[in-house]
Amino acid sequence: MRFTSERRLDGGVLEREFTLGEIPGILWTPASAPAPLILLSPPPLGLRKTYPRLVARARHSAADGFSTATIELPGSGDRPRWPAAEQALADLRRAMEAGERVNDEIIDALILPLVDKAVPEWQAALDALLSLPDIGGPVGYSGGVISIGTRLAVVEPRISAAVLFAGSFVPRAVFEEARQVTIPLHVLLQWDDEGNDRQAALDLFDAFGSKEKTLHANMGGHTGVPQFAGDAAGQFFARHLK
Repeated sequence: MRFTSERRLDGGVLEREFTLGEIPGILWTPASAPAPLILLSPPPLGLRKTYPRLVARARHSAADGFSTATIELPGSGDRPRWPAAEQALADLRRAMEAGERVNDEIIDALILPLVDKAVPEWQAALDALLSLPDIGGPVGYSGGVISIGTRLAVVEPRISAAVLFAGSFVPRAVFEEARQVTIPLHVLLQWDDEGNDRQAALDLFDAFGSKEKTLHANMGGHTGVPQFAGDAAGQFFARHLK
């Protein structure tokens, strides 16, 4: 891990950009560091485009006493283009614009390769982050593509709790993986999300094997998550990471 920039935000939050090989990322640490870590998984739109939302979440978490970190997803931002993923995304958009059902083949082609590549990168980032003196355990995971969070919850024992956003399509294979998840979960669902299969999200929540799992559903579209839902997610992490 190599830090490339550093600045102080309001409230004493230290923001540091870094690279991990070819992967860009950002780490935010509160003035009270060392602190437990929350991995902020971004949507596949690029860190620069989603930075305002990410830094708002990071500041909120820092106020609660948590460090947060994010990394660029494969094929996003300034990372090399991924032709197969771009073709799958084009097929998805074409089906949705035509009012057709998005079939399993399109969903699998779009999501599964991303999960297979992103999860090991998150684990490598976690290795590097936990070696820093101002980062402590335990670790939480928040947001992003729900299939990535599901896989991480299964394969990464250092993650103790997760807040998942049900805002992306879910491959069939991920439902089987969900049955292996045992950590506490807090799942956010926007009821009118135009880019999400609501029933699939409900079925995935039902499939999770966790004894403690909460579904927090609100009316509104993809980007309309209310502030109080974020507050509830913060309270969830406070219960399980402190």
